[in-house]
Amino acid sequence: MRRDRDLAGRARNARPRDELGRPLPYGAQGVPQIPEDLRLTPAETVDEAQRLLDDGLPFQAHEVFEAAWKAAGPATRDLWRALAQYGAGLTHAKRGNARGAVSLLERAGDGMARWIGDPPADLDVRGLQEHAFHLAATIEHDGIDTVSADDLAPRLRA
Repeated sequence: MRRDRDLAGRARNARPRDELGRPLPYGAQGVPQIPEDLRLTPAETVDEAQRLLDDGLPFQAHEVFEAAWKAAGPATRDLWRALAQYGAGLTHAKRGNARGAVSLLERAGDGMARWIGDPPADLDVRGLQEHAFHLAATIEHDGIDTVSADDLAPRLRA
């Protein structure tokens, strides 16, 4: 199988993707992708992720958080990683993958639970943590079909 690589040999994925992040055949029309070298301020990151969540694009919000995670210093790296996992969990929920959603939402909630201090960009870390755990429990106990569009578009700021 052919893998996209950059000049340094690192894996890159140039294939188009659908709105849920699933790869499409080369040449197909996908949704706009988040650049791998995206660099935003924390406030811009949260604004863009919120816009994407509001537009029903949790995978793309995950990609924005992942870019922040990769660019972050040691003080905030773990928080951005937890938020990227949160976006991935929301994506799995939207795809109908209960097992993946529960696993990633719980991992994200655990990561957010370890945050100490004032969160960057006025993120509602405790509210997002509670939402992650609550949504995971709901999916586990009541099924993936009980997830609403509102469940997949949480407010990132209080």
